[in-house]
This record gives sequence, structure tokens and C-alpha cells, in this order.
Amino acid sequence: MDIKRTVLWVIFSMSLLILWDNWMRHNGKQSMFFPTATKVAAPAAPAATVAPLPATGATAGAAAAVATAAPVIKSERITVSTDVIKADIDTVGGELKRLELLKHKDGTDSKQNVVLFDESAKRTYLAQTGLLGGAFPTHKSGFVAKPGVRTLGDGNQVQLVLEAEQGGVKLTKTYTFKKGEYVIDVRHDVSNISGAAITPSLYLQLLHDGTKPASGGMFSGSGEFYAPAVYSDADKFQKLDFEKIGKLESEKEGSSNASHASKSDNGWVAVLQHFFVSAFIPQDKAKREIFTKKVDTNLYAVGSILPLGSIAPGASVSMDARLYSGPQESAKLEQIAPGLELVKDYGMLTILAKPLFWLMGQIHALLGNWGWTIVVFTITIKLALFPLSAAGYRSMAKMKVVTPKMQAVRERFKNDPQKMNQAMMELYKTEKINPLGGCFPILIQMPIFLALYWVLQASVEMRGAPWMGWITDLTAPDPWYILPVIYAVSMYITTKLNPAPADPVQAKMMMFMPLAFSVMFFFFPSGLVLYWVVNNILSIAQQWVINNKLIPPEHKA
Repeated sequence: MDIKRTVLWVIFSMSLLILWDNWMRHNGKQSMFFPTATKVAAPAAPAATVAPLPATGATAGAAAAVATAAPVIKSERITVSTDVIKADIDTVGGELKRLELLKHKDGTDSKQNVVLFDESAKRTYLAQTGLLGGAFPTHKSGFVAKPGVRTLGDGNQVQLVLEAEQGGVKLTKTYTFKKGEYVIDVRHDVSNISGAAITPSLYLQLLHDGTKPASGGMFSGSGEFYAPAVYSDADKFQKLDFEKIGKLESEKEGSSNASHASKSDNGWVAVLQHFFVSAFIPQDKAKREIFTKKVDTNLYAVGSILPLGSIAPGASVSMDARLYSGPQESAKLEQIAPGLELVKDYGMLTILAKPLFWLMGQIHALLGNWGWTIVVFTITIKLALFPLSAAGYRSMAKMKVVTPKMQAVRERFKNDPQKMNQAMMELYKTEKINPLGGCFPILIQMPIFLALYWVLQASVEMRGAPWMGWITDLTAPDPWYILPVIYAVSMYITTKLNPAPADPVQAKMMMFMPLAFSVMFFFFPSGLVLYWVVNNILSIAQQWVINNKLIPPEHKA
């Protein structure tokens, strides 16, 4: 019995310790197991900073042209609004400089909406496009906006058309915003109005500073992070790091592309953050170079360069692309582009977390409330594991009956541990008892418990989702600590229903552990604590049923 209890509590304790360590690392704190040197990030680049393009291959001369100082152009921000987003686009370069998500509240200020693209003293996050291959329009050129409607209103879409002429080339950017969508269609029409053929390339890039977001304290659940990523069918999903891009670029003397796929005719580039993502998705089958680059102090770019081929005088070429900037909702991401759903990071337990979230999604489709979804999900898992749990409780019941005999063996051979172990094994064999028989239900539940933690941490679907009463956000800690207290009470009852260990020290530890875990649960997502509370309550009921209905009378104390 002592062996079984020890194994159970070691497994449970280590699982929570690993969970706690992941929580700390997820919030930017130092790991207990993998310490790393803490480095203070430099302040964000000033708002006026503009990213030069990477000088790679045939684009080297063009990059130099982009970097050439341009005449001062009057800047005008044009605001386009739909039912889900509000975007600010600058006539200088046609840059997307601010994007507000109207359906998602800020994690620290519920009166404010989430803002992704932004240019301020604290954050630089921009979407830029332009042409390479000559003195052509870039993200620093002056554009003229054609008149038109800027608000969706009763329509299904709204467009912003921007035009610029430079170096004998006319570039027309058309942003198309659609009702209910976070996908922005970005079309580039390139017209050669010069007297000679040209061979321009189109670049699409996301610019972001490398400043790490504040974690909000040791026990904060913000879990914020920023990271670039690239995807192609050949090399799959590759999550990168801004700081490593800068270091690798220094080592490679100006190129950091060796750390990821550099050429493809499919895929996308993105900047990830907790719950949200922005991704440039060029049209499929269009050959491209994929680049990452440190463009200035604490400023980085990830993007694609797409050759447009030779354009004769008077001819035009068009290139379509899409910019997704919104929540990491699995169902939507899967439909937008292959592999885009991979930005939703479930950690080490992805293989288990993804099917668990799928099951929860099916339940939520019926109930419409994520809190009750967790309750029904827990009941479903408990019913599925009932046969195994029943076998474990039967084994525990047998152990309870045999406990006096075990204590007698310990007393008889207390001075000879070797003979004590032999006698204990003989007793187990005679009584047909597996001392670890009660471990299996918890062994199976712990991976589910850990996977559910990652589901709650990664699923924007549950961000801000209420359950009932005081629980208004299942991904945030319980504000009144009611669920952790209920958990402690349920754990105490569960402990009392089981036979007490013979070792008084272990008995005290068994009584103390529920309190210790409850304190830890004060800082965990309330949805995770809800799962464990329901699980414990079901375990109490299940143990009563097994003790009174399934365990033979001769095995009861």
C-alpha cells in the first residue's frame, strides 16, 4: 500500500512540478531545470524607422535602391472598418500601421480591444510591401488613395486602392476587407509605363521589434510572446526567434536564411503571439525567396520575395496575396492555408492535445458554453476510464483488507529489510494483490491533465469565455479562489476514503498535499481547476459506487 501511494504521489507531484515549470517558462521566467542567462532587451525602434530589404541574390542592387533616401512625402492615415477589424493604412508606402480586433478585448484592460499592428514608442509591428529590381515604388514611396467607401456598412466588402508611380513603373495596391473575416486580400498590379522591359520582384514582409513583452509578474497568466515563423510543404512549420536571427545573421555576415527554408513555391511567413497571429500568404505555386533579417537595432523582418518576370513596355502583371491577422482559431486557420493551424502551439503534448480539443469542440457545438464543455468532457473521460478505475479501486479494497497483515509483516521483520520485502511479495502473491493496481487511473489521467493545460493556454476560443457566475474567463485564474478551495475539500474527502498509510510521516504528507496543490491551483487557469474539481467529485461518487456495488463483501474492511 505504501509503495502504491508513494508512486502515485511522486507521479502527481512531478507532473505538477513540470506543469509549474512550463508555466514559468511560458511567462518569460527562468526555468528550474533549464536555466538561461537573462538578457534585457533594447528599447523598441523609433516610429520613424523603416526596414531595408535583404540583399540576397539578384535583389542586392534593388535593396540598395530601396535604402536610398526618398523625398519627404506627406503622410495620411486612412482608416478602414469592418464588423471585426479596424485598420489604419498610411499613404506613405501603403503600410498597414495599425490593426484593431473589434471582437477581442485586451488581456490587461477589458475596456480596450486587442491591437496587433501598431507603431508606437512601445511597439513596432507593421505589414509592408513594395517592388525590388530598380527605383520602383516601395514601402517608402508616396501613394495616392482613390476615393471610395471606408466603412463596411451594409455591404459584404470594402476596398482601399492606392497608386504610386516611380522609375517608369506604376504600382497599384488594392486592400480588400470582407465582412466577418480577418483575411485581407492584398493585390498588386504592376504596369510598365517606361520604354524598356523591366524585371521587378514583389516583397511582402512583416516588421516587428524584438522587445519581449512584460510577463505581468511571477504568477501572471498572460503568457505573452512574439516569434517569427515560416512554413512550406517541404520544410513544414518552423518557429524562429528574433534574437537568434540577429546572432545568426552576424555569424553568416548578413544572412540568417540558413536557419529556415529559403526557397519555395508555397507556404507563408508569420509573426506569432499568444492567441493571435499575422501571416502573409502569397498566391500558391508562385516561386519565392523566404527571408528573415535584422534590419535595425532591435528591429526584425520576416517575408517573401516573389519575382514577377519580365514585363514589356506597356504591359502589366498582377500578383495576389492574403494577409491574415487575427485569432488563432483552429477551424478557420485550417481553411485559410495549409499548415496555418500549426501556429497554435500545444507544446510537447500536441499529439494528445489536438484530439482532446477536437472532442471538446464537438461538445461545445452542442452546449455553446466552454465551462460546461469542460464539465461534460471530464464526465466523458471519467466514464471511458471507469472499467480501469473500478479495477484500481478493487485492488485498493483488497489492499485495505490486507493492511493489518502488512503491518504485522513490517513489525516482524523490522530489523531485516530484505526478509521484509520477501515476505511482503509473498503476501501479495498469496492474496493475489497488485500493489500498483491503483496507480493506472492516475497514470492515464496525468497526460490528459497536462494536455488540457496546454489546450487552455493555446486556445483563443476559450480566451475570455465565461462559465457561470464569478468565472468570466476560463483561461484566467479563479478571481475568488472558490474552485481551488473546492478542490482542496474534494481531495481531503478522497484521501479520507482511502485507507491511511501505515507510516505516520507518509500519512501526514497525504493530508498536506491537497493543501499544497490547492495553493498552486490559485494561479492556474480556472478551466483547468474546474476539470480537476469535477474529476475529484466524480471520483468520490465513483468510489462510493465501487465500494457498495462492485467490491465483494469479503474485500471490505
